[in-house]
Amino acid sequence: MKKLLLMSVAAALISTGAFAQSTVVTTTGAGHAAVQIEPEYRTKIHTYVTEHKIRPVETREKIVVGQPVPRDVELEAVPAEWGPSLTKYRYVYSGERVMLVDPSTRTVVQEVD
Repeated sequence: MKKLLLMSVAAALISTGAFAQSTVVTTTGAGHAAVQIEPEYRTKIHTYVTEHKIRPVETREKIVVGQPVPRDVELEAVPAEWGPSLTKYRYVYSGERVMLVDPSTRTVVQEVD
């Protein structure tokens, strides 16, 4: 009986920790990482871009998820207020869209809509 109770408590603690995360990274069939961002952090991202009057970059090619960002586009550091699990990424603001980019490959991993 004690063993069952301990297992139940452990399962509850593990599942509670999952709800506290700001993002979840999964891998798509194409091998690209997809970042799931909680709604509260999406709001923080949009507020940041608006309040700091971030100017969008203009490119000849459209910047899309799964494709690399052109080399001539400067990647910006992700601010800490976007959530601790996002600070390893960089971002590009283009066409009124925030695109999270893996800095090691310059590949767009998520569009923040």
